[in-house]
Amino acid sequence: MRKISPRCLLLLLFTASLHAQKLDAVRPDSGKVGSVLRIQGTDLSKVRIDSVYLSDQTLDMMVKVLNQTDNFIEFRIPPSVKPGKFQLVIKTAGKEPHILEQPFYIKVEEPKEIVEVAAAGSK
Repeated sequence: MRKISPRCLLLLLFTASLHAQKLDAVRPDSGKVGSVLRIQGTDLSKVRIDSVYLSDQTLDMMVKVLNQTDNFIEFRIPPSVKPGKFQLVIKTAGKEPHILEQPFYIKVEEPKEIVEVAAAGSK
């Protein structure tokens, strides 16, 4: 049996840690409650990503994942979310899960019905 040098072992561990989840885009980047959005990236399968959250820096709300592959995650904006700007947060899967704040934001828009009712009341 061949012995692995400590230097080689460190290199292997470092290389393994480089293989991490990467988000590339969120399409569309806005929507109303109930809208379906798609996160595009790499290494996003259920084996690597446990759950997805929307965060307003005060509260993290888990979203319902509808479809998940290695290249994308589709989710629905939950009904409990108020209009505003939210950051995507992912929780990794595995024995030691991590919470990863992502540099991607979505805008939850006002429901159209409220705008129409307000406009009708001002006439």
